[in-house]
Amino acid sequence: MQPGDTIAAISTPPGEGAVALIRISGPGGPAILRGIFQPGFPVPRRATYGKIHDGGRVLDQVLVTVFPGPASYTGEDMVEIGCHGGILLAASLLELVLRSGARAAEPGEFTHRAFLNGKIDLTRAEAVMDLISARTPLALRAAAEQLQGRIGEEADAIRAGVLELVAHLEAFIDFPEEGIDPATGDALQEKMAAALGRIDGLLSTASSGRVLREGVRVAIVGRPNVGKSSLLNHLLGIERAIVSPLAGTTRDTIEESACLRGILFRLTDTAGLRETADPVEREGVERAQRTLERADLVLHVFDATEEFQEPVLREREILVANKADLVAEAAALPANALRVSAKTGAGLPRLIEAMIRETCGQHLSASDSLAAVNARHKALLESAKSSLARASSLLASGSPPELTAIELRDALDAVGRITGAADTEEILGEIFGSFCIGK
Repeated sequence: MQPGDTIAAISTPPGEGAVALIRISGPGGPAILRGIFQPGFPVPRRATYGKIHDGGRVLDQVLVTVFPGPASYTGEDMVEIGCHGGILLAASLLELVLRSGARAAEPGEFTHRAFLNGKIDLTRAEAVMDLISARTPLALRAAAEQLQGRIGEEADAIRAGVLELVAHLEAFIDFPEEGIDPATGDALQEKMAAALGRIDGLLSTASSGRVLREGVRVAIVGRPNVGKSSLLNHLLGIERAIVSPLAGTTRDTIEESACLRGILFRLTDTAGLRETADPVEREGVERAQRTLERADLVLHVFDATEEFQEPVLREREILVANKADLVAEAAALPANALRVSAKTGAGLPRLIEAMIRETCGQHLSASDSLAAVNARHKALLESAKSSLARASSLLASGSPPELTAIELRDALDAVGRITGAADTEEILGEIFGSFCIGK
């Protein structure tokens, strides 16, 4: 990235559509527009109709909007050109802009510039990508809340508290003859405990954050011919897996995603678990075992018409008594089994409720706020928590305040990295490199 130059990119997805958007950001944007747009320079922040010309040739009739910096997305002068959505047309317009003095933007460079120019912090930058990639209504809502600054504001509050602690400790380091009296020590401990409590509050959202962004990995397992593929098809609402009365029909894992009650579930149908001499089926069974080990939740399916004598496969497991439509309501089944029929759909709503309860708890269904930390935030918060815990122990043991201050500075640095208040180029490259070009 080269701040200060002018960048351009197509900001709409590739392919044919009604419109395409070419975005320009940087000091040269207005001059480039003046050279290619007629009838004249637009009034800022007002969509203006005109024509883009390349020499004496009109390329397209467009709508142009100019956003003077710093009141723009990137904080720089920005130009957006809305043209007709042809693949070749959009590429031709971008090529004209590049020939006129801009360079091609790198992935995420518009949002990177917004961060560098103080328009957004890193948590909001990450929320932009979450907003684009959201696959469920709840994920979309969570990304929107994070974009409003929920995570960043809380991280800033934690950092402000730790900064106050560092300032207190630095004063005692500068005047060692005064020492830390018990009352002051107790007050510092209370502040550390408050910071740790806020960190724990953010960390408690980590599992929900992973569910919202990545979905819940669910393995559908059981012996052959108990209805695993039928259950998958019913949860998906489509005939995805082959269903046959012949045991061993499914020989490989089949993964599909389903949005159930606003939550993304990544469902994997597996080969029937049994001993087999068939090398192909044996490989399928081994893959089923590996899928089971990686799953967040296991749907352990068995035939309700047969006696159940199977061991528990995982700690987080739901026992599913399929073909319950073929047995009487009073039939003896394991007490913790859910009665369902993958053929008729009976019992499926209760199963979905149990899946949500087992994997998402109450946070996703009952909380007013869905903003949740991601894996990067979690690692930094855990680092800050460890440093704060060590600082508290050092202070309680009467160790020199210099040692406590070192731990507090480490915590300050870790929390600052969440929003970018303390950043490194490596972190920025990792975050913005995952963005699409044009955002």
